[in-house]
Amino acid sequence: MQVEEYGKLRDLEDSYWWFVARRELAIDLIRGQLGPGPILDMGCGTGAVLTELQALAPAIGLDVSPVALKFCQERGLRNLVAGDAQALPFQGSTFSAVVALDVIEHVADDAAAVRQAACALRPGGVLVINVPAFQSLWGPHDVALHHHRRYRAHDVRRLVEGAGLRVVRLSYGVFLLFPVVLFVRLIEKTRGGKAEVRLPKVPAWLNRFLIGLQRFESKLMSWISLPWGSSIVVVARKQEEVDK
Repeated sequence: MQVEEYGKLRDLEDSYWWFVARRELAIDLIRGQLGPGPILDMGCGTGAVLTELQALAPAIGLDVSPVALKFCQERGLRNLVAGDAQALPFQGSTFSAVVALDVIEHVADDAAAVRQAACALRPGGVLVINVPAFQSLWGPHDVALHHHRRYRAHDVRRLVEGAGLRVVRLSYGVFLLFPVVLFVRLIEKTRGGKAEVRLPKVPAWLNRFLIGLQRFESKLMSWISLPWGSSIVVVARKQEEVDK
C-alpha cells in the first residue's frame, strides 16, 4: 500500500460505512465460534479491527508495514508484531482464530499466506478472510493499494481448501450496492489519472443508512450465500484433532 494511503485509512476506518460494515461482519462471523486461545489480526493495518477483536479475546496484530504499526501504537495497542503473512513468526498452532481482512490480495503468494494462517490455527480454530471481488472491477483503487489480484468465489474456496481447511461460509458481500460500485469503477477507468484510493464522501445520514443496509445484508448472509458483490468473505475451520 502506498504510504499516504495509511493516513487516509486511519482517518476513515472508524466511521466510514464500508470499513464499519466489513469490521462488524467479521466480528459477527467469529463471535460464538471462538475456542480458548488468542486471535491473530493478520494484516492489522491501522488498528480498528484489532481494537474490537480485543473485546472478544486476547488479540495480536501483525503487519508488514511499520507505518501501520505506528498508527496502531497511537491507538494504544501494544500486542503488535512486525511480520509477513507469507512467513508468520509464530511457532505451532497458536490461535483460536485468524482474521485477514483485505490482506490476501496484497501478497505475492496468496496460497502461502493462507497455508501460514491454517498452520497458526489451533485444531477447531476458524479463519475469516475478506478479499475484493471480480478482476473486471480492477482500477486505480487497486493500484494505489498494491493489490496483486481480485477474486471469484471459487478462487477463494480453492485457496482455503488447499490449505486443509473446511469452508463453513462463503459469500459475496456489498451485494445490494454492487450496481453502484460497478458504475463508479467504470467511471474511474474512463477518467484515468493518478492511482489513489477514491472513497466518495457521503453525508452523515447517508453513511448511517449505508451501515444499516450492510447490517441487513449480513443477516441475509446468515441464510444464503449472496451471488455477487464487490467483495468476498469466507469462514473456514481447521479440523479437530482425532483421539487415537
